[in-house]
This record gives sequence, structure tokens and C-alpha cells, in this order.
Amino acid sequence: FFENYTGVQVIIYGDLPKNKENVVYLSNHQCTVDWIIADMLAIRQNALGHVRYVLKDGLKWLPLYGWYFSQHGGVYVKRSANFNEKEMREKLRAQMKAETPMYLVIFPEGTRYNPEIPKVIADSQSFAEKEGLAILKHVLTPRVKATHVAIDTMKDYLDAVYDVTVAYEGTVDHKGQRKLAPSMTEFLCKECPRVHIFIDRIELKDIPEEQMYMRRWLHERFEIKDKLLIEFYDAKDSKRRNKFPGKSVHSKLSLKKTLPSLLFLGGLTASMLLTESGRKLYVKTWIYGTLLGCLWVSIKP
Repeated sequence: FFENYTGVQVIIYGDLPKNKENVVYLSNHQCTVDWIIADMLAIRQNALGHVRYVLKDGLKWLPLYGWYFSQHGGVYVKRSANFNEKEMREKLRAQMKAETPMYLVIFPEGTRYNPEIPKVIADSQSFAEKEGLAILKHVLTPRVKATHVAIDTMKDYLDAVYDVTVAYEGTVDHKGQRKLAPSMTEFLCKECPRVHIFIDRIELKDIPEEQMYMRRWLHERFEIKDKLLIEFYDAKDSKRRNKFPGKSVHSKLSLKKTLPSLLFLGGLTASMLLTESGRKLYVKTWIYGTLLGCLWVSIKP
């Protein structure tokens, strides 16, 4: 729906395996559309229903969706000192025990990169400098806890780690300064002509196991992302801007991949909304489903 309705061109760099795998997906984070990008890649591997997310704890209170993500294998985490490692490990082990396919999406920055909130960027750079890490321009300093727990807990279950870098074309102003990435509404209003996605598939054996060393490794991966984004936004040669270096493929998604499910869901929703009893059921589902969902996730994270 998102691709065919908006007409966005998906430009892929690097190697995206054709077959589905159990993976941890690490990406830079700048807007809500980043969630959809994970789906866009997963469907190209026939793994759309396998996408799970590591989410900020506050998102569990979203109407209906907060409960849905929890039931679908999502993991809610709190930041810094409140991070509950044991709870995350237990959730992941339960998924492995059930032999749940795993396409676990993590945004290690912990929050969105927003050029309109320079204080967050400055604080991130200050922290990197204090810790003796390279200062990053187009991404925030990544946090390693969730990534380490995920990879360490599932190391015998995963096939690989996908290191994904995303850039949205049209997010530079007339002065050449980076703008805010498109919101979901702007994306649906067709304000993003192309999205560029660089994928690096990493073998588990190439990732340090200890958290201290993985932290350095993760920061180095974000240094690579930063260089890619500097090339995309700031290249001196204008011909090299708005694209990542290297070979790329304009990846088109066939309607056959998504049309059946869209027609089924659309037909089901329309048939419900066209009757008075259906509309009442729809409203009650949102109201009571949200209340019951919030109660559920507060008792059983």
C-alpha cells in the first residue's frame, strides 16, 4: 500500500538476501516512516509477518497497537538505568522456544535524529567526546544495551545482523541544510520521491560478544552510516548527492505481493463500517480493546 499508493521509488544498495532469515535489524532513526522501511525490506524476503520491534516503553500505551506489538513479539524497553535486561532476555527466549521467526528491528540511537532539535544532537556529540568516541554528524551516538542483549541471547538462533542506513530524498533545504525527515502524513501525501536504503549483511562471527567490545563495534558501524549520510547530504560534487556510493537497484514491488491482503483487510473493514451494528462494534473495539490492552501490557509486559 505505502509503495504503490505513494509511488515512492525504493533504491537499494548492498545485498539484500532473497530468502528470509532470522536477523537483528539495526538502523538509523529519523521518523515514523523508518518502521515502514523495515516492512518494505521484509516483504522482499517473504518475511513481512516476521517483523518485531524493540520499542520505547511509553509506546505500549498506544490504543490497540501497544497491545498488538507486545503480542506480536515486540519488546518494550526503558532507557539507561531503568533498562530491564532480564525482562528482555526472557521475552526473546520465549520467542525462540516457540520457534518464532525473528526479524527484530532495533534503532540503537534510542530516539529520532531531528535537525530541528539541535540540543539532542549536541548532547549526543558531547557524550561521544566524553567517552572518547568519534563525533557523529548525521546520526546520534548509539546505545548498545538492547543490541547486546538481543544478539547475545539469540546468537545461536540468528542467521545474521542487517546494518541498514536510510536516507529520504528531498530532505535538504535551499541552503543545502538537512531538514526533518518526512512524517507518516507527509509520506502518504507523496512528499518523498525516493528512499535510499544501504544494507550490509554481517555474520555473527564478525561481531564481538562482550558488551564493552560490542559497544565499540556498534559505534564504528554508526561511523560508517555517518560517512554514507555525509556523502548523501554534503558531497561537494552535486552529482554525488542524494545517493549513496556504489551500485544501486531500483527495487519495484509487485502488486501481487500485497494486493490480496489489502483487498481482504479493506473488504472486511468496509463491510463492517457500512452497517450500523458493524460501526458500533468497530468503535467498541477501539474503546474497550484499548482499555483491556493497556491493562494487559501493564500486568504482563
